[in-house]
Amino acid sequence: MPFQCPECSTSGSLRITSRLELPPDSRSDEITLQIVKCSRCGFAGIAVYQESRRGALDSESVDHTGFRVHTGDWKALERAINRCPRPNKWRCKCAAHHKLSRTDAWGRWNALDDLRLEGAFQMKL
Repeated sequence: MPFQCPECSTSGSLRITSRLELPPDSRSDEITLQIVKCSRCGFAGIAVYQESRRGALDSESVDHTGFRVHTGDWKALERAINRCPRPNKWRCKCAAHHKLSRTDAWGRWNALDDLRLEGAFQMKL
């Protein structure tokens, strides 16, 4: 599914090139860490998709946020995700899943805390 690039504003040029499904945390039933790249301007970043189906039977909360990331951190994440043998399985025991599934004392996913984030953007279709 293509998105609008936050750098060049080209609609449909930002694509998810790889992803890693992570375990649920105390807030979200689904967490996916994604590598995103623009086919037009070369922008590269990450995105996090979080979905919660907790609460009323027909309630659902979705958050899909992109982040500009320091180049070194982005490259390390891309390598880690691409080395995972089962990126669509959050129960995978590989090094990437182990490192990127970290939670805080309240059970909230916090693996982005170690990254040098350089701003957030909306993942616009």
